[in-house]
Amino acid sequence: MGSKGLASGSAVSPGAATIVNAMATGMGGAFAIELRVTATVTIVEGGKIEGKIVNGADESTELMETCVSRVLEMAGGNLGALVETRSDLPVARGLSSSSACSNAVVLATASALGKLDHETGPDSVLLNAGIDASVEAGVTVTGAFDDASASFYGGAVITDNARREIMRREEMPELEVAILVPEERSYSGEVDLERIRLLSPQVEIAHREALEGDIFRAITLNGLIFCASLSYDPHPAIIALESGALAAGLSGKGPAFVAIGEDVSGVARAWGDLDGDVILTRVDNSGSMVIE
Repeated sequence: MGSKGLASGSAVSPGAATIVNAMATGMGGAFAIELRVTATVTIVEGGKIEGKIVNGADESTELMETCVSRVLEMAGGNLGALVETRSDLPVARGLSSSSACSNAVVLATASALGKLDHETGPDSVLLNAGIDASVEAGVTVTGAFDDASASFYGGAVITDNARREIMRREEMPELEVAILVPEERSYSGEVDLERIRLLSPQVEIAHREALEGDIFRAITLNGLIFCASLSYDPHPAIIALESGALAAGLSGKGPAFVAIGEDVSGVARAWGDLDGDVILTRVDNSGSMVIE
């Protein structure tokens, strides 16, 4: 960029898997997983913001640059930044890669500015800055408050996305997670919302189950509903349940399927016969954090 760095900050944020997809009703839920995005932001003079995705050269840097811009606006002055991200998360597969990216970048930017919990305000201000940037960059239909909150705080959250309200928040049990990741991608701007909303009454049942504490039932029910509305074969979820998963279903808008259980090695073996890669991870209760 041709400018001397003034200060740097780094942060890491986990992805999230779906409990209830908010696209149908605006009411959602998600839980964090131990696949993460790491962001490093270097503040420079001159106002220019330049982004680089280390292991995703074909993806747009608009979201990360927009996140930096929103935090710099809070600080004032003619500042720019170089922002770099690295991700364990497959992009556009329904695993909240955008939310994890936005959380990591806003935290890293605030850390570089030395303004965590000061001029930038409490955590909720940074969380909402990332959500606003995601909406501005066009990477989310709902605002993804559920995914972003799960990624930011860790554990499980049940939310009212329209009001940006966390209705229930809790730590998840220390469970394993298996993810089936097909080669195809699915971007939020490409979904048919009218078709999805036809099944709103059924999604409301899944959300109520989650609010009452039955997260596993909600995950499976939501997955079956969204397989129907998005025209996915639910076979991977059924196989996972047959193989001992406590819950399984489509994550986000797909195409990834997620299974959760005490031991998901049997799920991984069963999914080995299906098209796509299988990733093994765990639930994350730590959430987003600055790397000192």
